[in-house]
Amino acid sequence: MNRKKLAIIAGIVILAAALLLMLWPDSEVETGGVEEAAETEMPEGLVLIGEEQIRAAEIVIGTVRYGASVDLVFPATIAASPTASARIDARASGVVRTVGKTLGDYVRQGETVARIESADAAALASQLSAARARVTELSSAFDRERRLFEANVTARQDLEAARANLDVARSELNRAQAAVSAAGVSGDGRSLAVTSPLSGRVTAAPIVLGSFVDAGEELYQIVNPNGLQVEVALPSEDASRIQPGDEAALIVGDGREIGARVRSVTPSLDPESRSATAVLSISRAVPGLQPGSFLQARIRPSGEVDQTLIAVPEDAVQAFEGRDVVFVRTRRGFQARAVETGSRSAGMVTILSGLEPGQQIATANAFLLKAELEKEGAEHGH
Repeated sequence: MNRKKLAIIAGIVILAAALLLMLWPDSEVETGGVEEAAETEMPEGLVLIGEEQIRAAEIVIGTVRYGASVDLVFPATIAASPTASARIDARASGVVRTVGKTLGDYVRQGETVARIESADAAALASQLSAARARVTELSSAFDRERRLFEANVTARQDLEAARANLDVARSELNRAQAAVSAAGVSGDGRSLAVTSPLSGRVTAAPIVLGSFVDAGEELYQIVNPNGLQVEVALPSEDASRIQPGDEAALIVGDGREIGARVRSVTPSLDPESRSATAVLSISRAVPGLQPGSFLQARIRPSGEVDQTLIAVPEDAVQAFEGRDVVFVRTRRGFQARAVETGSRSAGMVTILSGLEPGQQIATANAFLLKAELEKEGAEHGH
C-alpha cells in the first residue's frame, strides 16, 4: 500500500469521525461527577440556555445530595392562649336586665355586653354620694377656719386639723369614684355594666335575660381568634427530641400546611398520659381554626438529619402540566424532570423519587425555566 492510498484512507476515517461527532445526540455526561439528562433532538421538557443567559437570569445551580431533616407527626389540639381568652363573670348578685351580645358576636375591648340590676350598684352609688357630700361639708369647714385664722381668731392647729379632715374626705371620694367606675354603675345608680376585657368573639353565652345571677357566675366566654396556640401531646420517647424554636407545620383538614414554631415544652410528663406537651405558636391567623379542634402537627427536630432522603429548596420544585418538576442541568441547558415530593418544611421539600445524588439542578429562579417551557408550548400549539 503506497503513501497515496494511506492518505486517502486516513482522510476518509477523519471525515467519518467528524460526521459521527456532529450527528451524535447529547448523552448523559459527567461534569465533576454530575450526571446530565439525555437530550435527543429537542426532547420534551428541554430548555436551551447558555451560561451567559443563566448568569443574567440569576439562576442558581446546586448539587443534589442525601440528607433531609427528620419530620415527626403528632396529634394536636387548638387552644386559646391565656392572653387571648377571657371568662366574664357577674361582679355582683342581681337580675340581668340587658343582654348586648350573643354566641358568635364580635366584641370590642371595654364594650358593655350586659347590665345587671343589683343592690350593690345602689350601695356603691350611695357611698359615692355620701363621699361627695362629706367633701363639700369639710371644704366649707376648711374655708371657714382659714378665714378665722387669717383674722387671728383661731389657732393654726385648728386650720391644720380642718385641712387634714378635708384631705381624708377627698381620698374617700376618689376611692368611691374608682369603685363606681370599676363596677360600671349606671347613672341612675341601679345597675352594673358587664364589660369585655379583650376584643374577640363570644364562644359561650350562658347568660339569660331576666335571670338572677350570683357574684362570680359565668356570663360569657370571649376568645380572640388571632391569639390561638397549638398544644401537641409528645410521647415520652420523643419529648426530649423537641426543643423550643424547632420548626413545625400544622396539617389542616383540607391538606393545607400552616407554618408554626415550638414555643415551649413542658419539663415533665403528665402522670396519667405519660406524655409531655409542646406549645406551638402559629405564624398567622388561620380562618376556620377554633379552640378544641383536632389536627396533626409535623415537628422538625433541629439537628436531626435522615441520610436516606433527598431534600431540595422549595423554589427548585415547579408545578408544570399537573406535575411537580425539577430542572436538571445538562450540556445545552436544563431538562425538566418529574419528581415525587414528600413533606415540605422550613423552605425545603423532600424528594421521594425522580432525582439522584450528584445531579445539578436549578435551586433559585427555576420559575423562569418553567415560563420558558410554557412559552415554547404555547408557540407549538399555534
